[in-house]
Amino acid sequence: MGALHTYNVTVDWTGADERGTASYTAYSRDHEVRAEGKPTILATSDLKVRADVSRYRVEELFVGALSQSQMLWFLRTAATEGVVVTSYVDHVTGTMRVEGSGAGPLVEVVLRPRVTYAEPMGIEGAARLHRTAREHNHLARSVNFPVRVEPVEAEQI
Repeated sequence: MGALHTYNVTVDWTGADERGTASYTAYSRDHEVRAEGKPTILATSDLKVRADVSRYRVEELFVGALSQSQMLWFLRTAATEGVVVTSYVDHVTGTMRVEGSGAGPLVEVVLRPRVTYAEPMGIEGAARLHRTAREHNHLARSVNFPVRVEPVEAEQI
């Protein structure tokens, strides 16, 4: 068994008023996500119920975390293999299936990174970097739905 890493985060519901959760529509879903020494993330729920659209939704943060993990593994893989990446932008989409109860699971996340390289990079070489990064993406390996990587055509500056 390998080393264990621990991540401490505080989630603080800030949407309470004097009525609390007296009814499903009575309370705000606003909350804060904090980690010591870092800026606070203002978050809320999906748009269906008392959500502040200026705050991040839980689902957006989750999908974004999968993309961040892929990007970080990709950059590490590129650097290790001597490939210079000068830009990485991912337009990621998470899809949730809403079931009869109004809740449901995410059924897939599709990452669409657009990577710019300092030197020409063939399609096979770029695909290998993406594949290796995906194999190491610890967050994507932790979920029970597909996380697909569909890179946009690689570019050179």
